[in-house]
Amino acid sequence: MKKIFLVMLLSISTLFAQYDFAEPKPSFDEPRKVILSLYDKDLDKANHIIGTVYNLLKEYPSESLQVIVVAYGPGMRLIRNDGDANLIKRMQSLMEYDVEFVACRNTMETMNWKEDEFIDDLRYVQAGLLEVIEKQVAGYININPY
Repeated sequence: MKKIFLVMLLSISTLFAQYDFAEPKPSFDEPRKVILSLYDKDLDKANHIIGTVYNLLKEYPSESLQVIVVAYGPGMRLIRNDGDANLIKRMQSLMEYDVEFVACRNTMETMNWKEDEFIDDLRYVQAGLLEVIEKQVAGYININPY
């Protein structure tokens, strides 16, 4: 009985533990800015990247995190309308939390793909990799969960 009580107490205390954020603390005025890349068509990797975004959103205070996911190269297949339905649903759910998804026009042109073949609410740029580079220069942290 004591062991059960101790486990319950430890579980409850971890629920209320706050992360010790670095200065300046993340806030509306000083958000953390993160960029991730979908550059591989591997579904397991894509689900891991999307899961990473969900985990970030759970840990940071509301409106103190800006996340951009950039798809380019083979990763563009993942954001097509005919892609994995579960992954697309998860990405659309993240868009409701202001996670921005960006698509590469260079890849689209190479593959002869059109905007109507992709999920809604994407932002299009000419070069996805260039977007990653420029966002890093602008202060975004590039995360590669692999």
